[in-house]
Amino acid sequence: MRTISLVSALALSVACAGVPAVAQQASANPSAAAGVHTDLPRVAHPSHYRISVTPDAKAMTFAGTSSVDLEVTEATPALTLHALDLKITQATLTPEGGASMPATVTMDEKTQTATFTAAAPLKPGKYRLDTTYTGVINTQANGLFALDYPDKATGKEVRGLFTQFEAPDARRFAPMFDEPIYKATFDLSAVVPATQMAISNMPVAREEQLAGGMKRVTFGTSPKMSSYLLFFGTGDWERMTKEAMPGVQAGIVAPKGSGEQSRFALDELAPLIPYYSEYFGQPYPLPKIDNVAAPGQSQFFSAMENWGAILTFERILLNDPAITSASARQNIVTTQAHEVAHQWFGNLVTMAWWEDLWLNEGFASWMETKATAHFHPDWFPLLGRVNGRDAAMGLDGFKTTHPIVQEIKTVDETNQAFDTITYQKGEAVISMLEAFAGENVWRDGLRAYMRDHKFGNTRSKDLWQAIEKAGAPGLTAIASDFTTKPGIPLVKVTGMTCKKGVATLNLQQSEFSVDRKDEVAAKPQQWKVPLIVSAGSGEPVRTILDGGKATVTVNGCGPIVINAGQLGYYRSLYTPQMLASLKKAIPTLQPVDQMGLIADNLALSASGYQPYAPAFDLLSAIPGNANPVVMQSAFGDFVGAWRVLDKQPTAQKKLYERIAGIYKPRLMALGFDPKANESLPDADLRATLISGFGTMGDPDVVGEARRRFAMLSSNPKAMDGPQKTTWLNIVARNATKADWDALRAMAAASNSAVERQFLYTLLGRPADPALAQAALDLALTDAPGKTTSAAIIGAAAGLHPDKTFDFAVANRQKVESLVDAQSRGTFIAQLGGPSNDPAMIDKIKAFRATVPAEAARPVDRVIGVLTEKARTRPLFVKGLMDWQNTKAK
Repeated sequence: MRTISLVSALALSVACAGVPAVAQQASANPSAAAGVHTDLPRVAHPSHYRISVTPDAKAMTFAGTSSVDLEVTEATPALTLHALDLKITQATLTPEGGASMPATVTMDEKTQTATFTAAAPLKPGKYRLDTTYTGVINTQANGLFALDYPDKATGKEVRGLFTQFEAPDARRFAPMFDEPIYKATFDLSAVVPATQMAISNMPVAREEQLAGGMKRVTFGTSPKMSSYLLFFGTGDWERMTKEAMPGVQAGIVAPKGSGEQSRFALDELAPLIPYYSEYFGQPYPLPKIDNVAAPGQSQFFSAMENWGAILTFERILLNDPAITSASARQNIVTTQAHEVAHQWFGNLVTMAWWEDLWLNEGFASWMETKATAHFHPDWFPLLGRVNGRDAAMGLDGFKTTHPIVQEIKTVDETNQAFDTITYQKGEAVISMLEAFAGENVWRDGLRAYMRDHKFGNTRSKDLWQAIEKAGAPGLTAIASDFTTKPGIPLVKVTGMTCKKGVATLNLQQSEFSVDRKDEVAAKPQQWKVPLIVSAGSGEPVRTILDGGKATVTVNGCGPIVINAGQLGYYRSLYTPQMLASLKKAIPTLQPVDQMGLIADNLALSASGYQPYAPAFDLLSAIPGNANPVVMQSAFGDFVGAWRVLDKQPTAQKKLYERIAGIYKPRLMALGFDPKANESLPDADLRATLISGFGTMGDPDVVGEARRRFAMLSSNPKAMDGPQKTTWLNIVARNATKADWDALRAMAAASNSAVERQFLYTLLGRPADPALAQAALDLALTDAPGKTTSAAIIGAAAGLHPDKTFDFAVANRQKVESLVDAQSRGTFIAQLGGPSNDPAMIDKIKAFRATVPAEAARPVDRVIGVLTEKARTRPLFVKGLMDWQNTKAK
């Protein structure tokens, strides 16, 4: 959680004829799933749905009929299914071989259920539940929703319909057993305008022309799958296709007029199918894989892995030469790699309940990086895992954290589970476990897991057992520690000696924490921590730090890295002498270790485990010719430090001069404009350097941004290209009223949905408070579009968090209507996150009192971060200034 002819559609529908039969061998009866949470009585389970919908896009409603084949496993007075925002007007229950019985319907909005009661209790056996109902088409990505966007040729406003069902929103589309364990096959049909394309998980089986310019589209029967993976969409679209592998067609579905903008994504999508089929040892089981471009955005997700019909917001799927940056092209690749990985890890094999969501998201994140490294090794994607791990630790070090495998009982708790712990910590832990098991053993275990559980549901322990059986004894204990315990191990070097070229390290395990250091110092958690220790170019030593203390010997006396390759999920605390050695050696270390050492030491300094000087020493030791991904990360750290000195202009200017001395020559060598055949990391580094120097007010960069912006008055396409978004962000930050008005006019005139939403979002970025207020006021109008307004508000919070938070609270009902249901408990609180005013803590605490207890964890996180910021920000400023003064002597 990124054109098909009738002849080819029919050919695809024939090709898929055997899929449901294969799916029927799927596993266990969910009605008897012991220990798996449910909101429903475990007395029945579905086997097949037949759903027909007729949307009225203009009225924003739809009519539906549903027929569910199900089995009642124990006598029950009624059947309860999930249903939300549905008006069920008729319901009947038909026992196998018997007569239909009318059923009364009782809706419960709080539990999001519908209960169907017949005249007599239901005996065990097979039944069919038929319902007739109506529902609503939403303006945000929940259930069936609409997106309005400009036609790419005419600029006329058009509307497309899409569905988003994860986590608990399939119940907005039809009455369903809307939990992952209740897998079933689906037959879907829809009545849509005859001129529109309709898309679902399976190819079109047949089309029937109806009166009034309408048609009925019927799709092939799906494999056995969870309800949240069902997809339906319709609109004025086109589809570009190519063969992914024999029997499987890949397609990009996009708004009409997209043309070659779909080509890059299609060329990246198709090879993923054979790659994953081989890696997982299971062929892709559907006859097609579409990725559908949705011209809008969400504050909750960017793409969704619906089986055979991925949904991705257009800005992260189509490659528009006028505006798509290098990083956006990379996002197209990585997002597709993530969502296609889900076709196996999540769709073919699905977690039994949302507590194991990480089995979907952590693994898809990990496979996303692995696949990108396979196809684009020159992008250095494995380095991104360091930043991902550090982002996870940024949450995991607080007392508000949670284990990877977490208890989930309610809808609100499910929505909160889609966080950095689930994704990035999940990926980091998987990377560590793969390193422990070895790549071949790990893959063999995954293949066995897929083979044994396809079309079924699992828990984490099923995976660990498969990998242990493949040849990784002891893995379950390590995996259990890191997935069931919250927090971060801290591995400290308490001493080091070197004799005859052999280093002996004394190591001690503790627990890293940001806001409960005294507590963990007194009673730290313990993990079985896999270590990879290296000294220079020597062979690394692998061992397990199990409990408190250990001694490790390694050939070579330095520089020693106790998390070589940065594959371990732990913080590394070195002695001052070892840090001095690492500072001298850092230009020669592997890029991944350069990034990991800096991330660890900045976090350790910020949390009081050591002074700031060692971290700043390491950061400043990164040379100006370093790997471009390392340069991006280190430069970002420096720009962040520059921001913190906003109340210390002299120190801030001094730091800018140091940054410019290291990084400005690299920018000048790259130039302001793209070069033919340059690497993507270099193109991305250029954008990062331009953006950062623009933030710091570098006169050359700001002047260049203004020069380019002035050219638009005579040539509206003067800024088109991969750097357009970078330069316009600088213009927006420094905007005058005239600049702001020009950006607003550009947004209103654009025929590109992606460019339009980007330009409207820019209106929230100015440093001028009056312009930020104008942007907030604009966000509550219809002008930006229903899914863009929240982005404007979020942009304004970047430089004006206090004003923006107050505005959002004062207009809470309107603001919450601008975000998906999953985001409503977090969006407003997060607006206050960038604040440096301690008064914001009390404001958010007051806001928290209005949030249901089960939805409050994200709000508590913001409070925790702000509380810690209030304590440590002055210490950071002092540490940074002291370091600068020392270096000046």
